[in-house]
Amino acid sequence: MIQALSLRDVSGTLILVGAGKMGSAMLDGWIAHGLNPATAVVLEPQPSLQVARYGSLGLRLNPKLDALRADAIVIAVKPQAAPEVLPNLTSLIGPATVVVSIMAGRSLTFLQSLLPRETAIVRAMPNTPAAIGRGMTVAVGNAHMTSQQKSVADRLLTATGAVEWITDEALMDAVTALSGSGPAYVFLLAEALARGGVAAGLPKELAERLARATVAGSGELLNRASDDAATLRRNVTSPGGTTAAALDVLMSKDGLEALMEKAIAAATRRSRELDV
Repeated sequence: MIQALSLRDVSGTLILVGAGKMGSAMLDGWIAHGLNPATAVVLEPQPSLQVARYGSLGLRLNPKLDALRADAIVIAVKPQAAPEVLPNLTSLIGPATVVVSIMAGRSLTFLQSLLPRETAIVRAMPNTPAAIGRGMTVAVGNAHMTSQQKSVADRLLTATGAVEWITDEALMDAVTALSGSGPAYVFLLAEALARGGVAAGLPKELAERLARATVAGSGELLNRASDDAATLRRNVTSPGGTTAAALDVLMSKDGLEALMEKAIAAATRRSRELDV
């Protein structure tokens, strides 16, 4: 279970660089957990209406940077924009500042090369369920990060879901392949279930509703249950029944597990190719 947290006592300046879908989801999570919008700054050339509305609560949108000094900076721009964006942030960074990057494929070494020496940096990989507060984020910090800075980063990331910290950055490629890209695999499963239902004779609309509800409900059951996924699977599989017949296909030598291993391996390889 995700522990409740509060950001009400955060008084230093928090700067969000990039407020697209993921950045906006994080901002929503921070404010929902008590962050005073007046302590937040958003740098985003095309802010959504929701982000702009926070201005009435004190949030500063695209202010002049010369008078700013950040306690924390969260970078949520597209990875290809990093070489242009990061050098502009150097004046905002002080000895106590922690920089959190959620850009895919941008290594700690790359980030450090464009930021002041000895900057505390966290590289994090969230996923899209962060938009509803049910995200999964994996994070790794560099050698300059103090325990206090890690605590700040953890609280910011936990506002959109669970957080796992690792010490080996090399694992981030597999993390990206599993949890970063993972929601797409689950959505594909829902698509495939619906198509299978249609092929078995169900009306398309009914098949899609059944598939959506089945995936959503099963995911919530897995989230709440103390048993692991294998145990839950066995619990709904009667010997010689309909579920067993389907699992004989899905668990065959070339079935779902083998395909998923290949898929995650392919995504991991691609992440390594993109990682800089």
